[in-house]
Amino acid sequence: MSVRTRLTLVYGSLFLVTSAVLVAVTYLLTVRTMDDRLSVSSGGVDATTLARLRALALNGDVGRLLELKADADRRLVEQKHDVLEQLLQSSLVTMLVLGVLAVGIGYVVAGRMLRPLHKVTATARRLSESNLHERIALDGPQDEIKDLADTFDRMLDRLNRAFDAQRRFVANASHELRTPLTINRTVLEVALASRKNPPETKALADVLLGNTARHERLIEGLLLLAKSERGLGTRVGTALPDVVRAALDQLDDLVEEAAVDVEAKLAPAAVTGDPVLLERCAVNLVENAVKYNVRDGRIWVRTGTRDGAAFLQVVNTGRAVPGYEIATIFEPFRRLRADRTGSKDGAGLGLSIVRAVVDAHGGTIETVPRADGGLSITVRLPLAERPALAA
Repeated sequence: MSVRTRLTLVYGSLFLVTSAVLVAVTYLLTVRTMDDRLSVSSGGVDATTLARLRALALNGDVGRLLELKADADRRLVEQKHDVLEQLLQSSLVTMLVLGVLAVGIGYVVAGRMLRPLHKVTATARRLSESNLHERIALDGPQDEIKDLADTFDRMLDRLNRAFDAQRRFVANASHELRTPLTINRTVLEVALASRKNPPETKALADVLLGNTARHERLIEGLLLLAKSERGLGTRVGTALPDVVRAALDQLDDLVEEAAVDVEAKLAPAAVTGDPVLLERCAVNLVENAVKYNVRDGRIWVRTGTRDGAAFLQVVNTGRAVPGYEIATIFEPFRRLRADRTGSKDGAGLGLSIVRAVVDAHGGTIETVPRADGGLSITVRLPLAERPALAA
């Protein structure tokens, strides 16, 4: 139950318990008062009956006297019972009516009391990296809810400064790390192209050029991973088949070199997000399926909609993948049976970037080992509110 419902039940329960106690006390006091009044008022007999009793006493009719006295006492008891029964019924009906009113009033009052919390919740849901400058700025008395809102605003200040620092770091790292590697690559390419250098120097330059290219891919992957984990800066309607086609076009040479067969069935599916990150996600999935495949292997790429979500599925043949290694392949610098070691296949960031991109788009990943070897990776993303137009 929501807090508002619980508060309403607490208000209503307290009111009903208090009303029940009040009715019980009123009933007991009424009983006591009536007993005292009846015992004092001429032995509990009215004036007419008292006159008849005196006449019978003078005539000496004791039997009739006792009978009349018992009848008078019985009528008084019945009258007392009727009065108390009416009092109890009226009190219970009044208590139930007021109880219903108390529940309704408690529900309204609880809603008004919780309205500032709803404002805090709505602001928290609306916030992302792009609008961390927004604040709740709650007005009102300095109570517990105001303290909570002010604390949340101070936390947003710290988060905003942290994100700004991270953005500046990524921008500076992108420049500072790429520049020396670009210079090194240029020098090495010049050395390879020069006819004056001996074969030994060219061989060394060729090795260093390969290492430089690997470091460039590593830095590019780290920067892209950092960007993905920061959240989305762009949200536009994107046709998922177009993204996959662009990814496949980029990997034509790699697919041809690896001698694998790619079968693509791209049914319409539209999502909302960053097209660049979504394309990188598709590139990494297909690239991973190519690198960890077998000679003359196959890859199946599918897009479409299923169960109210868009999906991108990449299935590949390859060596058998143990089920216990599925959870680790999406961690940075992780590869199957190779942890944090150099590899010609890459830096081990491809699937980490895929997971970061999918998380940023509010999606999920399902990874299932194939019985014949290889993996089936299915990415599910929320459908766009308005379908994107295919290019």
